[in-house]
Amino acid sequence: MKTWQQLKSHPQLFNRFFLREKVLRAIREYFYQQQVHETEVPILAPALPAESYLEVFETTLLTRLRKKYPAYLTTSPEMFLKKLLVAGVGNCYTLTRSFRNTEYMSQSHNSEFTILEWYRVDADYKHLMKDVEELFVFIHKEIQQNSNIIPAEAGIHSNRSRIKPEMTLLYQNQAIDLSPPWERISMVEAFAKFARVDLLKILDEGGMRNIAMAKGYSIHNATWEELFNQIFLNEVAAKFPQDRPIIIYDYPIQLAALAAKPKNSDPRFAQRFEIYIGDIELADGCTELTDIKEQEKRFAKEKKKIRKQGNKLPTVDHEFIEALKLGLPNCAGIALGVDRLIMLLADVPQIQDTLYFPASQLWEDID
Repeated sequence: MKTWQQLKSHPQLFNRFFLREKVLRAIREYFYQQQVHETEVPILAPALPAESYLEVFETTLLTRLRKKYPAYLTTSPEMFLKKLLVAGVGNCYTLTRSFRNTEYMSQSHNSEFTILEWYRVDADYKHLMKDVEELFVFIHKEIQQNSNIIPAEAGIHSNRSRIKPEMTLLYQNQAIDLSPPWERISMVEAFAKFARVDLLKILDEGGMRNIAMAKGYSIHNATWEELFNQIFLNEVAAKFPQDRPIIIYDYPIQLAALAAKPKNSDPRFAQRFEIYIGDIELADGCTELTDIKEQEKRFAKEKKKIRKQGNKLPTVDHEFIEALKLGLPNCAGIALGVDRLIMLLADVPQIQDTLYFPASQLWEDID
């Protein structure tokens, strides 16, 4: 049954979906109090940064004279916000829609999703760790004050109406303590604690392949990153505590993606972090790379990966590169999945339960 049909039959379920309104209002109020500027950015763009790990939606823009231009639905608002940072906007954020292909049938993904992205000038990734703590607690308190959410499985969660301590989130029958500061653990510490692996010994291709083979993982044609992810997902992330949030920081430089700045004390690692709450990866942030030469190397590497994968390279946003050459200020940035945030606050097990029209329903009847 489609969501709108369920709502027609059970109008009390609207309370769960109305939660989105409250979350968006609380986000805006938090950043208003922090004096962070809200910005609007396009979701249809003529060019994108090259990102090998994302599949894009491509279309064609027609002028009134029927002249054709390539166009893309944006995978994130990053390039627009960074242009504004170069221009001098200062601390800023946006709440917008983003689009990623191949993210269709998953409990934690939807091909079209709501993203919150923000940047702080003269800050590093540790400042943003604190930001997320404060933001989440602020939103939770706002929701808790006046909420009547109907969970997806009301029979299982019949005790939802009971009063909970203001720092406790109930998610899938698990009480999660939101009290700051949240647990912080480096990737090196996490591998040692949960996987019994010395990450420092597998930062090279040979060391990684040896340990992955010893653990019984498939190493045939696997890249270093693919092997890392097998160990991380199966032996590290799977063992994260469920009763409190956890912040994983200092990723190997191979996982710095396009934007994370290397650590000054150990350039083998990047100033990047991710936040997990109740088995959900909620946010991904970093101290932003400001070295344009290193940035251009990463762009070139991503282009090479895309071609090697046999995928089509989107039109590259050269204006973005030119903006970065003018000088990105020292800053830190983070992206947070709003739909996943709502999953947690609404106590539902899948992202589809937070959306009026999830992709899985829109396309389920199409051959």
